Amino acid sequence: MPALTSAKRCNTRAYHHFGHVQEVLHRFAEVSAGPGWAQPAEVYLAVLYHDSVYEAGSKDNEALSAGLAVDHIARWLPGYGIDALRVAELVNLTARHGQLSPGDFGEDGFSLDARHFLDCDMAILGASPDVFDAYDQGIAEEYRGKLPEFLFRLNRKRFLKGLLARERIYLSDFFHLRYDAAARANLRRVTG
Repeated sequence: MPALTSAKRCNTRAYHHFGHVQEVLHRFAEVSAGPGWAQPAEVYLAVLYHDSVYEAGSKDNEALSAGLAVDHIARWLPGYGIDALRVAELVNLTARHGQLSPGDFGEDGFSLDARHFLDCDMAILGASPDVFDAYDQGIAEEYRGKLPEFLFRLNRKRFLKGLLARERIYLSDFFHLRYDAAARANLRRVTG
């Protein structure tokens, strides 16, 4: 998996680098110790491969990342019973952050996995203010030179205010109870 490692170490990534993956893996471990996963191997691989292809502002990052995951699973993990299409489905869902609600999912194990996985990726919103600020600055750095700063700030504020306006920021009860209040405080602070 050298290609995956080198992609995550790319110099243009101020936030979507391997440190982000490690942070999401910590949230994966929280779910493992709590409600658990129906398909832990698939979710783990989705954590590793989400954002493996990342160009700030690109509309096909998730699809390309999902394709890379499917290719690598076929090449390096044949015969292990990994549902590569499920991994791709999870990775592709990250394109819809901020657009989904709990009602978009069922209560079966596969749906709960998707909700928990997406929440793992968004848990940063409920981090301590200094960690949240570093994340927010990292996103801004990734967009520097891709968009005029005023346009980035306008779109970023619109996205964050959209999250704040939602009844629930997190899709699962597990993350909602742990991170929603802190996420709302962070979002109010930076959008106010």
